[in-house]
Amino acid sequence: MKRKKITVIGAGNVGAACAHWLAVRELGDVVLFDIIDGLPQGKALDLFEASPIDGCDVSIIGTNSYADTANSDIVIITAGLARKPGMSRDDLLEKNSSIISFVTQRAVKYSPDAFLLVVTNPLDAMAYVAKQVSGFPKNRVMGMAGILDAARMRSFIACELQVSVEDVSAFVLGGHGENMVPLARYSTVSGIPLTALMTSEKIDAIIERTRNGGAEIVSFLKTGSAFYAPAAAVGKMVEAILKDKKRIFPVAALLEGEYGLSDCYVGVPVKLGGQGIEEIIELDLLPAELAALEKSHLSVRSLIERLKI
Repeated sequence: MKRKKITVIGAGNVGAACAHWLAVRELGDVVLFDIIDGLPQGKALDLFEASPIDGCDVSIIGTNSYADTANSDIVIITAGLARKPGMSRDDLLEKNSSIISFVTQRAVKYSPDAFLLVVTNPLDAMAYVAKQVSGFPKNRVMGMAGILDAARMRSFIACELQVSVEDVSAFVLGGHGENMVPLARYSTVSGIPLTALMTSEKIDAIIERTRNGGAEIVSFLKTGSAFYAPAAAVGKMVEAILKDKKRIFPVAALLEGEYGLSDCYVGVPVKLGGQGIEEIIELDLLPAELAALEKSHLSVRSLIERLKI
């Protein structure tokens, strides 16, 4: 059986970490692309030479040519500028919009049937750019955010309660930024509601730390942003699509009336399978939760309007 082909555009920390997760999980042959000569080739060769150690029977190549990405099943876009201390995701808007527009045009030229998975910040606005530039149907263009944000919340809950991360479930909706909407009401530990295990003060502190999870890492790194956890989240999304797993994940998706919101990418629960985003699931939100989601939506809309797409 012919292996799937996955292209990762951008060979920085996020892109290289994505390539690593994809190879270790044997999800398909990996093409690592970057405009910097030697960077993707060196990282791809290093990863390929590690493959016998983990027993990964996939091809991993690095390239500076979009032609080598042809006929990819999935294209993951990580290219762009990373945040530095004091910067918000929104500060990257115009420069990264130009980058996303440029790489999307070239990627879809060579892989017109691919799924596009956007990781570059500000994520929801960049997914919208990729959708507009590609002209792809909405089920094939999505952004990685909710899985990462939920994972951060899960890790903080597990640490606070001293329980296994495997037993913790959490849901985070909205844009990938300071206005994201962590939903404590839909968060559980082995099915037990979080509200039964933790005080409201502790829950509020975890919600706030989740919202600032990326900034916390940036403040430590100084010259970059998170890459291990975002890449792991990408791996889960790619696996759900290529293996048609029908997973229920929070994903940045184009809304067309769901939750009363339209023409905008916002993190919502979706069914992710072989057709990409196969269904957007509408939760019954409380008025305060819906208001928070609308606020997050307005924040993303303001970015899109600044781009004048």
